Amino acid sequence: MLTPRSWATSVPPLAGTPGHPALKIGSAHKKRLEAWLEGRIAAQGLTEPALRARQVMIVLDGAAAQVLIHRDPAYAIAAGQAAAGQPAAGRPVAQTPGLHRGVLVSLGGDVATAGPPPEDGWRIHVTDDHRAGPGAPGQTISIQSGGLATSSIATRRWRHDGRAMHHILDPRTGEPVRTPWRTVSVAAATCADANIASTAAIVLGQEAAAWLAGQGLPARLVALDGTPTVLGGWPA
Repeated sequence: MLTPRSWATSVPPLAGTPGHPALKIGSAHKKRLEAWLEGRIAAQGLTEPALRARQVMIVLDGAAAQVLIHRDPAYAIAAGQAAAGQPAAGRPVAQTPGLHRGVLVSLGGDVATAGPPPEDGWRIHVTDDHRAGPGAPGQTISIQSGGLATSSIATRRWRHDGRAMHHILDPRTGEPVRTPWRTVSVAAATCADANIASTAAIVLGQEAAAWLAGQGLPARLVALDGTPTVLGGWPA
């Protein structure tokens, strides 16, 4: 059963290397999620949707990581409000009803959990395509907390000018990344961190296993021929 540690300790070293793929990918993912949250909040007719969305991201993913990833002084202000349990309007975060219950949320196959887990943990089937059923090739694992994300080049594929294309881009070239990995799954303290790490691992290619091991993140990397590699305490 996986109990992922916080990835926050890995953020400060990366913050000193602005060209690192993990930072570029992480920033892009978080900004897209924040924009989606802002739209959903605005659709509910709530005030200050941008600030609310920013505070939700900070609460979910950690104020320190947010300020470092975005390099935006406004995040420090939102972080302080969120840490004090003071959303833009409405009740403090700590008083939100239902937080004493365990909950699992899956969005596109990426999983976030909060609250107490079931007795045997949250059971999740890890495979190339989150739309596949539990009988699809892959592995069923259990996590106690945190988040789990899978990035894959086996789905969202198409052909353009006779070339096979996929949706994970190499920030160094702007082209679909050439990688030895078909699918990478990572467990971390938050779903956002897991998503950043799994996508960065696809981009890093041969360096991915050593990089993930250095972060102490449990991970499962599936090569193009289907051979799995597990590390960081991920079950065999």
